[in-house]
Amino acid sequence: MKSFELKPQFTITGIGATSGLVYTNNSLYIISDNSSFLYQYEIGNQKLNKIKLFENSQENIAKKDKLDFESITLFDNKLFLFGSGSTKKRDKRFTYNLKNQEVKEKDLSKLYKKLREFASLSEDELNIEGAIIDADNYYFFQRGNGENAKNGLFVYHKTSKELQFTSIKLPKVEDVEATFTDAILIDETVYFLAAAENTTSTYNDGEILGSFIGSFNLKDMELHFIQKIAETNKFEGLTLFKNSETELEFLLCEDNDTEELVSEIYNLKLWKTQTNS
Repeated sequence: MKSFELKPQFTITGIGATSGLVYTNNSLYIISDNSSFLYQYEIGNQKLNKIKLFENSQENIAKKDKLDFESITLFDNKLFLFGSGSTKKRDKRFTYNLKNQEVKEKDLSKLYKKLREFASLSEDELNIEGAIIDADNYYFFQRGNGENAKNGLFVYHKTSKELQFTSIKLPKVEDVEATFTDAILIDETVYFLAAAENTTSTYNDGEILGSFIGSFNLKDMELHFIQKIAETNKFEGLTLFKNSETELEFLLCEDNDTEELVSEIYNLKLWKTQTNS
């Protein structure tokens, strides 16, 4: 029995290097790791809007200067955009209020320093590639593609400021371990993307050896399932599109590591009998 179905959904012109997306109110809100815009793609009329995060927002920013937005999540009618933390310029968070379109910026350097110290990560090994927010906690998904390969989940309690880190091992492809590239929460289950990339650097790209989708429960952090979905695509963004009694449908975006301002959005369908087995 086929366990998943992956196919292109639509092509968006005007945005490249996509790294995260949120589907809400028949729109896709998308981030790019080399841009300081937030993008809104209106699915019904196929219109792309660019939302400035600050006055001199730019596209195709040089790697050494970019804010490296790798995570976007929706909570309390606000979109939260997180820099990866892999350099000092990537320690920013922006929020976009969907109701009044207000943008706010926050410096996360103290928090990211705390994450590095807690998990014994070197200065350049922190690499936040996914984020989830609920009423009590922030969940940060550390992509362990640095030298020490620390792939796992930070849980940061909003009130107590207590911090936890759980290492999570994922399958290997040609001796290269898959590491997180995004995650979302559906009820109490985390669904995540991961990629096997042949590099030990959070800064430099490597050969893509495959992308995976998987899930685990937040209570015990035990892996429910993991499935390879592509051989060469580097999927970095995941959002829920449809949820029925028998199927889950996601929309995915990929970082093609080029300056071309064209992005393919994919549809991934999973059957719940497979994900719950």
